[in-house]
Amino acid sequence: MKTNFAAGVLALLAAGAYAGAATADEGMWTFDNFPAGKVKAAYGVDITPQWLDKVRNSSVRLSVGCSASVVTGAGLILTNNHCVADCAQNLSAPGKDLFKTGYQAANRNEEKNCPGLQAEILTGITDVTPRMLDAGKGLSGEALVKARTAASSTLEKDACAADTARFRCQVVNLYHGGQYKLYRYRKYADVRLVFSPGVQAAFFGGDPDNFNFPRYDLDSAFVRLYENGQPVVTPDHLRWKAAPPKAGEPVFVAGNPGGTDRQLTLSQLETQRALTLPLTISQASELRGRLIRFGQESVERKRQAGEPLFGLENSYKVFWGRLSALNDPAFMAIKRAEEADLRTKVRAAGDKLGADFGDPWAQIDKAQVATQALYIPYRTLERGPGGSSLFDYARSLVRAAQEREKPSADRLPGYADSQLALLEKQVLDSTPVQIDLEQLNLEFWLSKAREYLTADDPNTKLLLGRESPETLSARLAKSSKLGDPKVRKALWDGGLKAITASADPMIQYVLRIDPAARTLRAAYDEQVTGPTAQAAEKIARARFVIYGDALYPDATFTLRLSYGKIAGWTYRGVTVPPFTNFAGLYERATGEEPFDLDPRWIKAKGALTPTTVFNISSTNDIIGGNSGSPLIDAQAEVIGAVFDGNIHSLGGDYGYDGELNRAVTVSTAAITEALAKVYGQQGLVAELTAP
Repeated sequence: MKTNFAAGVLALLAAGAYAGAATADEGMWTFDNFPAGKVKAAYGVDITPQWLDKVRNSSVRLSVGCSASVVTGAGLILTNNHCVADCAQNLSAPGKDLFKTGYQAANRNEEKNCPGLQAEILTGITDVTPRMLDAGKGLSGEALVKARTAASSTLEKDACAADTARFRCQVVNLYHGGQYKLYRYRKYADVRLVFSPGVQAAFFGGDPDNFNFPRYDLDSAFVRLYENGQPVVTPDHLRWKAAPPKAGEPVFVAGNPGGTDRQLTLSQLETQRALTLPLTISQASELRGRLIRFGQESVERKRQAGEPLFGLENSYKVFWGRLSALNDPAFMAIKRAEEADLRTKVRAAGDKLGADFGDPWAQIDKAQVATQALYIPYRTLERGPGGSSLFDYARSLVRAAQEREKPSADRLPGYADSQLALLEKQVLDSTPVQIDLEQLNLEFWLSKAREYLTADDPNTKLLLGRESPETLSARLAKSSKLGDPKVRKALWDGGLKAITASADPMIQYVLRIDPAARTLRAAYDEQVTGPTAQAAEKIARARFVIYGDALYPDATFTLRLSYGKIAGWTYRGVTVPPFTNFAGLYERATGEEPFDLDPRWIKAKGALTPTTVFNISSTNDIIGGNSGSPLIDAQAEVIGAVFDGNIHSLGGDYGYDGELNRAVTVSTAAITEALAKVYGQQGLVAELTAP
């Protein structure tokens, strides 16, 4: 899969053309360092400061790990259906499966609040690199981590002190410590679901088609921003363009890519290949089987498992794609050549890098040895069980109570004053807790802990006591009262006194295991996080000295802009066109899952225009977290919502291949026609297309 990519980059290296900078349409660029000159040279498009401001002011970050865009003056937000899947699941009930059927508000009174969801719009970026670097000067290990956490907490608190109700500030680590920027966001805590087509139309083709193209998915949804009970007035928004795009047209993606590892060292990638990815894939595969079995036991259990299974299957495929890239000898040869090229230039740079530069690669290599020893117990106790709301509530309540006893600057990451508002919302918003599903996830976590740590390990004994994973998970899931938001609010408001006095078994369980989890976290910071951060800063400094500012940082779930064009690709002699249309959807439909059509689409077939552009392929550089990002034309008009990448892009965590990597988007043309002719949402169409 990566052969063409490997050959292309190796050819650049052989020719001496590699300079650490982005090539072709590569790059997830920050808005304060966008390469407008390269875009002008490649596509003849002028990206002005005014254009960038308009797009930035219209781009949205969602707290569920997705992106979105403001598309009308009344706070209407375009994103993906899979980005509101958790909201739809939380608004569902026995006999009412909104994850499957979707939701269509008849009017604004029917727009429903999404529990735990917050939207944020970036309003400003300030360089705070000197203060952050000074905070860690002369420190290492856990002391370095604590000093940087304290500095970022103070910076965030001071920057948003004047209006914490409306703004959130976040210090962002860019270039693995090469820069630190303070991002200031306008936040909206009241986000309401307006339209979702449901998973059958949004994820047509299911897991077999996932990360493939052609696609025929209406993976789009709308939410609306509210404040003080009223829709937010949003004069800054992207104009909706219902006309179809053209092949070769320059396009841009503004979104929040979640994270990439393109600037990691070879030894860090080898740790992922040998340890973290295989463990993640193995556990995801087994949990997927358990969830499938759970869903086969009843109609209600299938409803409960629907959204978690969807997310898990998607993640499994992502991690499998990443491991495939790291197992490709040609791809790893590229990474070795890149590192060797940089280290050769570092040696040639000499005194330009400072007397304290040393050998940061050796320092990171040493941290990988510590990772091998600490990762499994750290992952098990500190990260806890995935998919257990009850455990997450308990951990957040316990730690929030303990950390609020300290000054903000001395707290664990995630518990500073600037971060508590979102945490409080996520803990206190009312969401349904499925006890049987809770038990399944807790039991799986505990059984894997015993399997990987062994029964005699002190951490296993701490986690289980004298109980089995089956009995302990059942007791915790069925006896805890944390599913009641009133109980959670009383504990949050009551602070540490209420927490320690609580008889809730999940609270008491977290109180019992949390000291060991904190000890593991401290050890990991001392031996892995701190030394890695210190070394990575030096490598970042070297890149700046050698390559200048013609670099983009690894993704950090902060706002980025990528550029490219609408294009298909050719692989193994087969050319894939850049568009699909409605006619192709009906040709692909077989009537059997996952190629069975939503009945509403069957009914509407005669009314739809067969040639309407449905999904789009483009060369934009994206990664997870870009889901929901607007695809924008040169006039800053939205022409679609990015929802996927092709199968070749799964290695995009580590590099970009301009010949094969493609972003996949659902077009505004398809959304507009479907809203009108499939779902009868004439009011929504009128709002979107109003002058």
